[in-house]
Amino acid sequence: MQKFEINKGFLHEALDINNAKKIIEKSMKTEMIKYLVAEDNGKIIGSCYLVIIPNITNNCRSIGFIENVITDENYRGKGIGKNIIRKAIELSKNENCYKVILQSGMKRERAHTFYEKLGFDGESKKAFDLRLEEN
Repeated sequence: MQKFEINKGFLHEALDINNAKKIIEKSMKTEMIKYLVAEDNGKIIGSCYLVIIPNITNNCRSIGFIENVITDENYRGKGIGKNIIRKAIELSKNENCYKVILQSGMKRERAHTFYEKLGFDGESKKAFDLRLEEN
């Protein structure tokens, strides 16, 4: 089983490439989920996913939802994450989204500053999540 680690400390265990491929292949059957990946010589150095959520409010304009933004710690500060986020925003605009939502862990203050520099407002909403137990 092929495994690799991205951002030690963010993933609880090494990522199983075979399972990741299955998930990506399944989600590629819909145009609503988009994976953005940055590579360097075949190595994944950054990624996120963007979900386009159909919406019945705001003139039926969709919402872009960005999640799991990661950049290999050896590539941080080189514009990788910035380019991935900008591409996700561009794709959201192309899908006629009226807004893009991005969540970040409460304690990740450095990441919050990064997102705010890209135009995100960390004070406009409060997000909640409910962790579900594995089956």
